[in-house]
Amino acid sequence: MFDFQPPITRRHALKTVACGFGYLALAGLAAHRAAAANPLAPKVPHFNPRAKRVIFIFMQGGPSHVDSFDYKPILDKEDGKMLSFDDARTIANTGKRATPQRVMKPLWRFARHGQSGRWVSDLFPEMARHVDDLCFIHSLHTEGVAHGPATLFLHCGSTNFIRPSMGSWVTYGLGTENDNLPGFVTLSPSSGNGGPRNYGNAFLPAVYQGTAVGRAGAPASEATIRNLSNLSLSPEAQRRQFEMIRELNAEQLRRSPGDFELEAVINSFELAWRMQNYAPGALDLTSESPATLALYGIGEKATDNFGRQCLMARRLCEAGVRCVQVTYGDNTANPAWDQHSNLPKHADHARAVDKPVAGLLADLKQRGLLEDTIVWWGGEFGRTPYAEKNGTGRDHNPGGFTVWLAGGGLKPGFAFGQTDEFGHLAVQDKVHMHDLHATILHLLGLDHEQLTYRFDGRDFRLTDVAGRVVKEVLA
Repeated sequence: MFDFQPPITRRHALKTVACGFGYLALAGLAAHRAAAANPLAPKVPHFNPRAKRVIFIFMQGGPSHVDSFDYKPILDKEDGKMLSFDDARTIANTGKRATPQRVMKPLWRFARHGQSGRWVSDLFPEMARHVDDLCFIHSLHTEGVAHGPATLFLHCGSTNFIRPSMGSWVTYGLGTENDNLPGFVTLSPSSGNGGPRNYGNAFLPAVYQGTAVGRAGAPASEATIRNLSNLSLSPEAQRRQFEMIRELNAEQLRRSPGDFELEAVINSFELAWRMQNYAPGALDLTSESPATLALYGIGEKATDNFGRQCLMARRLCEAGVRCVQVTYGDNTANPAWDQHSNLPKHADHARAVDKPVAGLLADLKQRGLLEDTIVWWGGEFGRTPYAEKNGTGRDHNPGGFTVWLAGGGLKPGFAFGQTDEFGHLAVQDKVHMHDLHATILHLLGLDHEQLTYRFDGRDFRLTDVAGRVVKEVLA
């Protein structure tokens, strides 16, 4: 015997569906209010993410790929010969195409490393030990032939218009994993070549802008979040003050129901209060073991400063910060890696960053964090295979250069794309900067075409109207 259930009547169906529509409307309103009350609350990604967070290690000025990771034997063979190179930088400077230039061989010896056999020069011996964890992109190309526009394009996807930075887009799309810390932190940013625009929110709500800790050219040992402490009042007095202000804000909200902007402002005040208690601990390196400090080169003259920045990046990620930007640079007219006339200076910069970056990779891996953290290393462009003005340095090269990534969802020990035989222009499996942005967002569970924000009657996104996910580098 089977129990027979009468079919649902049309009246019952309409009644149920109507309630369902009401529930959906209520849920949407509640979600809107929740987002306004805490815009940094964790958000559901578009699809299952491969990584939860990203660390961008920015090499300001453009390190030479043909002296580090992109081995081109012909440069040794043709060293000193005058050959014509056709590129955007030459045209911008001279108005001429295919200007003869003197080929310049690498100043450091290349060798294969790891089981993957990837080429790395003597410039980065410590990073070379980690090639089996790295995913190289040798065919990146970008917009902008000068540092300012290229740096803005690297961070914001635009060379001139004021657009949100990638870190702001990431926190807008995902929120933060820790309510007591910002979602996006930038360590020792430079004031030049875009300055705060490189970690700014532009037209996104202000809560998504990057929080600057320290500044380029200043000791990382002194890096902290400005105005984090109040030395004029005791902690108890500050708490009483905070509670009084919170009561006043609550009363204001009761008088202005539905004022989402007011709720967001109040939330920012409360985040600042919570940060006073939690941020100092996240930035405090004194609790780290001597072995960990040594791993990053902290305590050694050449590596102490950048080692501190890299260790702070690990601590912030471990504490739930979604996006951390680490800048190796300065506030001078010529950015750190910008060796137009003194390429041997690359050795000093490499010595400062090599061990700290390798230490960060090793530390993330041993803590189980690398598997869901993206580490991205690179500059705003590469450098030419020829000597600038027949001198001892190399010029800017946005037409083809190398970056590497490691961690969540990326193929380890892998290389994708190629420049031409001189390392001048990307020619095979070319990857545009928009493509790299789209790929990083994809690994974080965000569709770069859906991650939009409506402003002035138009939907904007990090990748503008371009970009593709480079699926070939995904594990």
